[in-house]
Amino acid sequence: MEEIDVPPFFICPVSLEIMTDPVTVPTGITYDRESIEKWLFSGKNTACPVTKQVIADCELTPNHTLRRLIQSWCMLNACHGIERIPTPKPPISKAQITELLNDAAKSPLHQIKCLRRLQSIASENATNKRCMESSGAVEFLASIMSNYDPTPVDGLLYNEFEPIRPTDEALNILYNLHLSEAALKNLMRKNGDIVVSLTRVMQRGTCKSRAYAVSLLKSMLEMADPMQLICLRHELFVELVRVLRDRISQQASKATLQLLVSVSPWGRNKVRVAEAGAVPVLIELLLCSSQKRACETILTVLDEVCQCAEGRSDLLNHGAGLAIVSKKILRVSHVANQRAVRILLSISKFCATSNVLQEMLQLGIVAKLCLVLQVECGHKTKEKAKEVLKLHARVWMNSPCIPSNLRSSYPASS
Repeated sequence: MEEIDVPPFFICPVSLEIMTDPVTVPTGITYDRESIEKWLFSGKNTACPVTKQVIADCELTPNHTLRRLIQSWCMLNACHGIERIPTPKPPISKAQITELLNDAAKSPLHQIKCLRRLQSIASENATNKRCMESSGAVEFLASIMSNYDPTPVDGLLYNEFEPIRPTDEALNILYNLHLSEAALKNLMRKNGDIVVSLTRVMQRGTCKSRAYAVSLLKSMLEMADPMQLICLRHELFVELVRVLRDRISQQASKATLQLLVSVSPWGRNKVRVAEAGAVPVLIELLLCSSQKRACETILTVLDEVCQCAEGRSDLLNHGAGLAIVSKKILRVSHVANQRAVRILLSISKFCATSNVLQEMLQLGIVAKLCLVLQVECGHKTKEKAKEVLKLHARVWMNSPCIPSNLRSSYPASS
């Protein structure tokens, strides 16, 4: 393409490219739709990129006049290699969404057609997703979830080899809407049984539906208030642990671990996590995990659960529990070091039987803690390691299991 001067008002302030679908935000600045949608919706920004003013209403108004000017300019400069910009498809309106939702009530087949249409609408652009949020589509989808039924709909509508299930379709749409924080909070507030509904999906749904359910739960519970987190049911934790045990997908395991990190500190949740059988599963995951972030997250959950007696007991009852926690020290990251040493501190404080103390010696855990004091691994981690060693100095200090080069760093008992 030849060098050509492009009128500056044809250029999007965000992408710095010629706009193909110019839209104006409430501050009066015009952007390319794709760029401003990504800025406002995907990036979770609330301010106009140019004016820095907060945009309370994210409604984007198509700038048809500017678009026609850009199209005309492109046609006049076609000889210079400028391609014509096609007229964009207009976004969906609230009235169209409302009409679609009303039609869904006519019959099960109408409901399936509505779900398929909503899925198509949501896939087009972020504006359509936000329009669906503000038009009652989220509540409609949540109501289908609350009446969970794994039975497929009779009829001619089939999804390749799988019969179509309305709840699976509704969950698929909810997950792919990438709901805003406001919508997630509203979903938790207005649909108190949504967590129960998603738990039922995790109990009886397909692998894909279970993965979608745990990812949606993670997003929702991150927005929940403390009272909602305290009241989570045992059945939810059982299903979360089952997702980890079944390893249905890397994404589902990651979302489940992050969810457990966020909810475990509240109320009796760490006990519920332990009672659901999480500790043996987490240890098995840790044994075969080499990724830094995964190890850090697993150790963080174990650290939380080992703050209750049930969690500590399960760790000690697993043949590889203490060994794998110790092995990760000085091999992963500063975060992993800190979490692993905290776990060992919990064991040393509350489970220090003679057998446990001897096992820690024989596994090289005591020597590893002495090594922690000699290397750079963070002040807090060193203090925790020192506390463990001081607790049982009478048993460990002069043990032949500690190499002579590490014995010199053993802290004196207080």
